[in-house]
Parts: sequence; C-alpha cells; structure tokens
Amino acid sequence: MFDKQYPIPMKLILRTFNLKLKHTFTISRESYDLQPTLIVELQSDGYSGFGEATSNPYYKITVDSMKTNLEKIIPFIESITNETPEEFWHKAHQFLKNDMFALCALDIAYNDLYARKREKKLYELWGYSTNNNPRTDYTIGIDTIEKMVSKMKELPWPIYKIKLGTKEDIAIVAELRKHTDAIFRIDANCGWTVSETINNAVELKKLGVEFLEQPLTADNWVGHKEVFNHSVLPIIADESCIIEEDVAKCHNHFHGVNVKLVKCGGLTSARRMLLQAKSLGMKTMMGCMTESSVGISAIAHLLPELDYVDMDGSLLLAEDIATGITISNGIIKYSKLNGTGVRLIS
Repeated sequence: MFDKQYPIPMKLILRTFNLKLKHTFTISRESYDLQPTLIVELQSDGYSGFGEATSNPYYKITVDSMKTNLEKIIPFIESITNETPEEFWHKAHQFLKNDMFALCALDIAYNDLYARKREKKLYELWGYSTNNNPRTDYTIGIDTIEKMVSKMKELPWPIYKIKLGTKEDIAIVAELRKHTDAIFRIDANCGWTVSETINNAVELKKLGVEFLEQPLTADNWVGHKEVFNHSVLPIIADESCIIEEDVAKCHNHFHGVNVKLVKCGGLTSARRMLLQAKSLGMKTMMGCMTESSVGISAIAHLLPELDYVDMDGSLLLAEDIATGITISNGIIKYSKLNGTGVRLIS
C-alpha cells in the first residue's frame, strides 16, 4: 500500500491533554469542565509543526479514536517528502475521510511545518494582508443570569457571543444588555423552532444583536429556508455547514457560514470553503472549539478571509498548554515565530 523507496523525512508524535476550563461551559445540549484534546507534532529536518483537534460527543469523536486512525497511517506520513499542503491534504484525506477531526490536526501540523521550513508565517506564505482583521468575540455559556453577568464583568469585551436555547432567552439577553454596550451575537446551538427563531429575532434585534447562529437543528432545511426568508437578523450556519459540499447547500438557506477547522478537515479545506462562500455572496466566519493556543493560533492566519470570528477557546481555559497568538480586547496579535507561531509549554 505504501511506497517504501523514500527515506523517512517526517516523524509523528501524538500527545493528549485534558484542558481544564475556568468555568463550567454549557450550551443547549451539554455541559463540561474538562476538554480532552489531541496535539499532533510533525518533525522533519530539524523543524516541528503542531496541530490540534478536540474530542466531541456531538460528532462521536474521541481522542483515542483519532490517535488510532493516525497511528494506522504512520507509513504514509513517513513517505511524505516535499508535497504542498494541498497535495498532502488530498493524499491524507484518502485515509482519514471518515475522521475529519484527525485530518484537521494533521493538516494544521503540516501547514505549520511547511511554513516554518520556508521561514514564513502562514499568512505570509498565503500572501494575506492582516491590516483589516476582524476582532474575535468572547463566549458566555448558558448559566444563571447572575453568573452570566459575572462572566462579562470578569472579562469586559467589545463583542460577546451568547449561548442560548432556554425558555428564558429574551429575558437573559435583556438583562445582559443592562450591563454592557458590547455587540451581541447569539448561538442557539440548534435549540429553537422556526417560529421561535423568527419571533426572537425581532426582539433580539432591538437588544443590539448582530446575527443568530444555527437556531434550528442541522437537517431542517425547510425550516432554514423559512427562517432565511423571514428573519430580521442574518442567520449563520454552523452545525449545517460541516464539510465543503455543505457550503452550496447553505446558499439561500443561510446568510453566512461558520467554518470549523476540526469539522472540515483543517486549514487547507477551510480556505476552499471560505472562497466558495465568498463566491456565493455569503458572509464568512470561523469558529473554534474549546481548544488550546495550538488550534486557536491556526485560525488566526485565516482572519483576512473573514467577516466574523469566534476564536476565544484558549481564553476559556484555566491553563493553556501552548503559546502562540495573544488576544486583547478582541484584537489578535501574532507570535514572532514562523508557521502558526505555536510553541508547546513543556
């Protein structure tokens, strides 16, 4: 199956961590205090590239399953010589098409390694200007109103993403609005009905909400179309937009798409999805999981392609496992290191 004629230019190293959160994080379907994550390191010619993917019960992904799938393809990884990231992604996808999370971690690590070998930051390698990068929001998970207000006061921020999906959603936002003039974005994580979405949008627009993210269940395409036609606020797809083929499906059902690296298979495929969404006149957004600075720093290099970004995952952690980009008041500052700019904390 694998060509053995090449020398072994790359080494795969897998590390697992349990990321502890500052606060219990709750969305419409789950709560958690620890986030298991897998860090992939690729070593070649004295350089290292790093990638990350977290476990996710909604998508039935575990750290162990990702490790198993990556260990199975070590001979393929060792056969790689000087492929471009695009060439590498297509080859790796043949083996990992049923585990896009593992493919994501591998793809990020390869992009990082490829850029470091060329002594460039990843966005420089892609020819992007970072002069007009959007600011990231900061997420407030579902909790008591008192605790949600407390979290906002703990970290004053220009844009908040508020997780909803309760019977008191309007009251929650109305109370939060009393404590800040920040922009609000709402993520219902599939927790609303069509009528709830259309009606809630009217009230939420009055409360300074910018857009709604994934209000309906992922496969409710009839409902998505009705909401798209009648909502007074823009609707951004998340759970309905997983891989590249989904972008075209979301056209005329959503006003924009939120691309997640782990769901689509990494940076290489995410770039293609963003370009496709732009060609269809849709808004572009990238989101994150609750992940370390390894995954968050990778997202930062796609900021020039985005209208909105939600890359606060590392800010939600009690302790990070890596250094990379830094975030202050929503503004992202790049590391001085090449590639994605990541360094693991020993």
